[in-house]
Amino acid sequence: MSSAAPSVADPYRAHNVTVAPHGSLRTLALGALGIVYGDIGTSPLYALKECVHGPHGVAPTPANIMALMSLMFWSVTLVVVGKYLTFIMRADNHGEGGILALLALLPEGKPKSPGRIGLFAGCILFGAALLYGDGVITPAMSVLSAVEGLEVATNAFDHATVPITVAILLALFWGQKGGTDRIGRVFGPIMLVWFGTLAVLGTLAIMRYPEVLGALSPSHALRFLFADPKHAFVVLGSVVLCITGGEALYADMGHFGRKPIQLAWYVAVFPALVLNYLGQGALLLSAQSADARTAIAENPFYSLVPNGPLIYPLVVLSTAATVIASQALISGAYSLTRQAVQLGLLPRVTVKHTSSAAEGQIYIPEVNWALAVGCIALVLAFGESSRLAAAYGIAVTGTMAITSVAFYQVARVRWHWPVYLLGPLVLSFLLVDLAFFGSNALKFFDGGFVPIVIAIFLFMVMRIWKRGRALLALHFAKAARPLDGFLEALHSQFYTDVDGSQFQILRVPGVAVFLTGNRGGTPPLLLHHLRHVKALHQTVVLVTVATEHVPRIQGERIDCEALSDGFMRLIIRVGFMESPDVPRALTEAIARFDLPFTIDEVTYFLGRETLLATSQGEMGETEETLFAFLTRNSQNATRYFGIPPERVVEIGMQVDL
Repeated sequence: MSSAAPSVADPYRAHNVTVAPHGSLRTLALGALGIVYGDIGTSPLYALKECVHGPHGVAPTPANIMALMSLMFWSVTLVVVGKYLTFIMRADNHGEGGILALLALLPEGKPKSPGRIGLFAGCILFGAALLYGDGVITPAMSVLSAVEGLEVATNAFDHATVPITVAILLALFWGQKGGTDRIGRVFGPIMLVWFGTLAVLGTLAIMRYPEVLGALSPSHALRFLFADPKHAFVVLGSVVLCITGGEALYADMGHFGRKPIQLAWYVAVFPALVLNYLGQGALLLSAQSADARTAIAENPFYSLVPNGPLIYPLVVLSTAATVIASQALISGAYSLTRQAVQLGLLPRVTVKHTSSAAEGQIYIPEVNWALAVGCIALVLAFGESSRLAAAYGIAVTGTMAITSVAFYQVARVRWHWPVYLLGPLVLSFLLVDLAFFGSNALKFFDGGFVPIVIAIFLFMVMRIWKRGRALLALHFAKAARPLDGFLEALHSQFYTDVDGSQFQILRVPGVAVFLTGNRGGTPPLLLHHLRHVKALHQTVVLVTVATEHVPRIQGERIDCEALSDGFMRLIIRVGFMESPDVPRALTEAIARFDLPFTIDEVTYFLGRETLLATSQGEMGETEETLFAFLTRNSQNATRYFGIPPERVVEIGMQVDL
């Protein structure tokens, strides 16, 4: 055993190296098609439709159609290519991306009081909360828009769209507990067929009206923006639908790597999206009359296929693509939740691993059914995709703007980019992000309030939980006794407690494990136990699970330090995307450090705090009541740390924060 436990203050040690995703570039790129690009890949189902037919759209005149084609092309190019693929994806935390990875990259400041969240950290947490709103809206919006294709083929399904959508969503969420390992193998090929179909349908329409290619010039978009700024600003709230899912490029970077994601985009996704949008525009432009354009505008995507038998397989393929897009958002919500739990931002939840081969394949029942209830409620409340689209853009654009701000801070503080170069770059990002966000803010009362309400609620949960845990840790730190002094007191014939009382301590056979977050003091739980039982096991292991600001720990993750009087300290390092397993780590330590006991001899001592929630505490009665509610309903430490319940002794303690 080592003579001293090394510090874990610096999370960027040499052994924490980035592990590249396994597989060839081609295989990873195919997988990225199914997971990364599901959301943005299904945008053609509804993006142009909302621009020319939705409540915030413009009339489908030839000039407007050319302007919309130009706006959509340059939006995708500037945001996805210019912002995310070129710059944002450079900000990786040991290969992992996503908005919480940006939070982990920011240096920790010294808060004025325990648990307080700084400005930048608060912005990032609110962006993460907005992603949950996106996770609720995307499955409802995508599946509903796909099923609406049946209404184009026949009137027989006019009143069946909502029930069919609800049934598909129920099946989707019910199937989550089985994991996505099996169906994930066919995600990529299905999406490859989907993007191929988008490209073919778009190309056929462009061939009938090739003049639409002139929309690739930004002049049409600029002319539209300056000629009628009011209507242009409003319609941006619908144009933004063509870039939904852009944040997924960054969030899923750790699963596939930067190069496979870029390859999939430039080879398949970008060409297919551009061709299909231009094809929809060409179809509208080729209409012989204004009435014909209006009829096509009701659903330009499905109008690419003439009425007949072909519409039904397209609906099936579209539904499959939207289910895959929904799966990506649902899986992302699982990963985001686990990261937040590990970073101390959310209460513990039930994390079930659904694959023995893929560590990232997890299922969280609490998140799954909360999303299911939210999705189905939205479908029943809004009834059609055009109405639901109003709720869609705010979550996406809000997160995009926050990502730009966080990227500025990371590039300035960690990479030391000069402000005269970084400032104009990020300002250009924010100019686009805030224009889209401002346009979507106009739809607040039409449904845009939904993701904002979800985000505010989750942000408050994160803030209260983080502050409550920090105050609880401070309370126990104050109650703790320096470990050196405690071990020295054990040598005396009579042990002197902190209150001055003295008693003899009986040492009994066995091994006691106490989990503690304070590596410098004696766990208050141990002192509480000793005060009432007047006995200690012959071997006492103080275990600390240290969550570091890296996704996964590579190399050595366990340190063991021998103390005196049968005491030893065990530090288990985990990344913020890993689930801690204390018995497995203890078994590894027994073998590696030749510890003088077996895993079957161990008894785990855990504390269960009862929060009094009075007005006397620092936290305040209202906040502490909410924190107590979250604590009671969080997953217990036994299950979270993988501890066998039959080997656990729980000790109750009353605390007022």
